[in-house]
Amino acid sequence: MSDQFWAQQPPPDVEGIIWSWELLSTGQLPAVRAELRALLALRGLDPVQDADVQETFLLAFDELASNGIRHGGRPVSARVVAGPGGLLIDVCDAAVASPPAPAVDRDPSRGGLGLGLVAALTSAHGWARRAGRKHVWALCTPGIAPVTPAG
Repeated sequence: MSDQFWAQQPPPDVEGIIWSWELLSTGQLPAVRAELRALLALRGLDPVQDADVQETFLLAFDELASNGIRHGGRPVSARVVAGPGGLLIDVCDAAVASPPAPAVDRDPSRGGLGLGLVAALTSAHGWARRAGRKHVWALCTPGIAPVTPAG
């Protein structure tokens, strides 16, 4: 799939633990990223050994979340499903009439290249309308192994 095209399709089914946030401003994003780093570490994603996976995921999350806050209709929420099938990012807003619009042939100094970056870095991406809301999603693989109880 071209990094300049976001297909209208539902996100893949990913089984795992779900984390979610209500997003009011981009000022929240540094704290959410820090929380995600800690949650991923608790789930077994090694911050040194898996640094590329973690940084790709956090960059994709930040881009989709900031786009939702800046361009989506309120309320905006973000959900992450973390499991063996991948790390699914799903940012939801009320701007159902405004599909993701990647910048094409724009001077990089003008910004707006986040969707293309997310598309290039993730294994799948898309968007869907569900229950009167727009969902813009991306899947980062590999995922994280389920945590098994000690014993």
